[in-house]
Amino acid sequence: MVLAVLYLVLAIRQNIWCWAAAAVSTAIYLFIMYDSKLYMQSALQIYYLAMAAYGWHHWRRPRDDGAELPVTTWPLRYHAVAIGSVLLLMLVSAELMARYSDAPLPHLDSFTTWGAVVTTFMVARKVLENWVYWFVIDLVSIFMYLDRGLYFTAALFAGYLVMIVIGYRSWRASMTGAAA
Repeated sequence: MVLAVLYLVLAIRQNIWCWAAAAVSTAIYLFIMYDSKLYMQSALQIYYLAMAAYGWHHWRRPRDDGAELPVTTWPLRYHAVAIGSVLLLMLVSAELMARYSDAPLPHLDSFTTWGAVVTTFMVARKVLENWVYWFVIDLVSIFMYLDRGLYFTAALFAGYLVMIVIGYRSWRASMTGAAA
């Protein structure tokens, strides 16, 4: 949990070391999620490991002009594709898990997983709206973790909700500061 919080604090500050904290935290959560029969969340941890490497690389690499990667926003059509893709993938994977596994919450598990896949990519690209996506995903995750008896993880995600608001404001301020 400490590493997960450290990841978020460093991400809010746009500090590249957030990706190292994410990698270690993710490795631990891989086993926790599998043990809790949250199979999509378990698979998500493998994706998070890959995204930690991608995020590190992407944030480390300066732009052509030598500046660090700026915070940007996505046009509405990107959000429509992202949200539509998450919902479609959720329906397909939830149906497969409901039929072929003992997963107790296939729809919630699938929604939060596919949402996190898209949103983690947004963080790696420094897309401002990632914070809004995370708020929805983490709110849903709290109920899922409570159902599975993962009370400390649910509490962690409740704390994330506060940190998400701070992250959004911080990234937005850096974006408007850069524009000035």
